[in-house]
Amino acid sequence: MLPMFLAIVDQTIVAAALPAIAASLGDVELVSWVVVAYLVTTTIAAPVYGRLGDLLGRRNLMFVALAIVIVASILCAISTSTVFLICARALQGFGGGGLMTLSQALIGESLAPRDRARYQGYLAAVAVTSSAFGPVVGGFMTEHLGWRSIFLMNIPLGLLAAMLTLRLPARGGSGEPIRFDFPGLALFATFVVSALVMLQQVQRFELGSVPVIIVLSLAGIAAIVLLIWREKRAPDPLLPLPLFRNPTIWRSDALAACHGAMLVSLMTFVPIYLRVVHGASPAEIGLMVLPMTAAIGLGSLVTGRIVSRTGRTAIFPSGGLAVVVLVLITMAIILPWLSAHEFSWLLGFGAIFMGTVMGVVQLTVQVAAGSSRLGIAAATVQFSRSLGAALGTAIVGTVLFGMLTIGDAETARLFGTILQEGRDVLASLPDAQRRIAQAEISDAFRAAFLVITSFAAGGLWLACSMPLRRV
Repeated sequence: MLPMFLAIVDQTIVAAALPAIAASLGDVELVSWVVVAYLVTTTIAAPVYGRLGDLLGRRNLMFVALAIVIVASILCAISTSTVFLICARALQGFGGGGLMTLSQALIGESLAPRDRARYQGYLAAVAVTSSAFGPVVGGFMTEHLGWRSIFLMNIPLGLLAAMLTLRLPARGGSGEPIRFDFPGLALFATFVVSALVMLQQVQRFELGSVPVIIVLSLAGIAAIVLLIWREKRAPDPLLPLPLFRNPTIWRSDALAACHGAMLVSLMTFVPIYLRVVHGASPAEIGLMVLPMTAAIGLGSLVTGRIVSRTGRTAIFPSGGLAVVVLVLITMAIILPWLSAHEFSWLLGFGAIFMGTVMGVVQLTVQVAAGSSRLGIAAATVQFSRSLGAALGTAIVGTVLFGMLTIGDAETARLFGTILQEGRDVLASLPDAQRRIAQAEISDAFRAAFLVITSFAAGGLWLACSMPLRRV
């Protein structure tokens, strides 16, 4: 479980540090890519590790993934520019994708379905708690030790995870010859990168960017069409399309994507909201997301135990996401009147029910796929979650910064200045200009939270329509 914790903390630990990173390295408009780059390469790496784990043995590949994470963390810590940091984070994601996929598959191959429910609850608690735990630790470490320390902490954690992995029983792979679908991987990477860069162009929309947006859109569409054509004919496809013909599996994977989009978008933009609107320091941001940290873990643990005893599955994400949708809608409506602490506790209440999803999704997919395809089935869940998180975070960022840019270019510039220097910047503005800027920033965040609500609503529909409801 430590490798899973390490990988997911790396996704979100930079959230509270983003203002400090922007102030140190500059390029405010690129700073969200520090998060997105990790998510992109995690998404690409997940099916690779899933397939190679079946062939070569998951324990062996766990050491490879840990080595990549440690080396990339050192590169992140010594970064001298935002672009270099983004590249190092991309490398870190190639290791992180393996840690998440292999952790889930190792549990699946070792336990019976009912026992898996309990351990998947533990694993889901680790996953979602570390997602929320990242900003807490990142905030305190950034304020007291500097933002580079959040990457250096991966070195001892990675070495400890390697020592624990040595204690796992050595199981060989299938012994089949290594064949891998590199054309499929290239097409998938083309689709993901085209979609994300296109969203980045839309975010800072200018008339001259229209041809670039059109070209990127066409490239993404062509890549996904060719990918489907390729995967139907490849002897060892990157994406197991026959698995997705199972309605339980494709709904579960889509639910994982919606949940990833919702949760990681919150982890990325809530710290920015608290910094820009309420003037919170990195350490204060860490404390304000603490209710969400505890609540998500509690929801995961309780759900895992109940599923283990009753065998009922889909009812928990169905009910949980219904509550989450109501909480997020309420929060978006009353956002201008919420204090920072009221916002924190309201989000913490909703987070209890956010924890009802991922453990159930993993268990459902593993049961539906069967023991012979556990590795690739676990990889599809992580692949879907990471893809949803990457695209969802990019979409929310596009809406947030796009509304600021369209509304008033001066407000967009002021937003970046506040992110770097704090809310004291507003004190120097005339009263009328300050009120206008505050209203426009509040409207932009309301729109962003409504987009996040739509991710939760999509997940709710998928959970309610899940065919497999008991194990």
